[in-house]
Amino acid sequence: MKTILVDAWNTFITEHGVDTEIKKMLDEFREPKIIVTNANSEEQQNLGMVNLPYPLFSMSHNPNKPNPEYFKALFKEYDLNAENVIYFEHHRDAVKTAQSLGITTYHFNHEERNIVLLKAFITAAL
Repeated sequence: MKTILVDAWNTFITEHGVDTEIKKMLDEFREPKIIVTNANSEEQQNLGMVNLPYPLFSMSHNPNKPNPEYFKALFKEYDLNAENVIYFEHHRDAVKTAQSLGITTYHFNHEERNIVLLKAFITAAL
């Protein structure tokens, strides 16, 4: 079973809180989900990354997601590898890093917020 890595800010969480459409769509999948962020504890509080429906992983900017070490630490923490995760993310540099590590990754356009395309990616990648 694969794990779905979910970008936090500007994807799963916006200035309006958790995107309920994305959450509803994700809940259709039985696979585990992990929300990934660069935010430190204070930023997590300020951005509403509290009481989330899935575990939250952060390196508190040491390093950020565009650094491969971020994903290596995530994999170690959750006993994962590139073959057993899929990932969607709005930040192009983080997408490129994940792809360079062999992670099946989808660039989510956070301005368009096309849930249909996102669901199609997840379905095909699982």
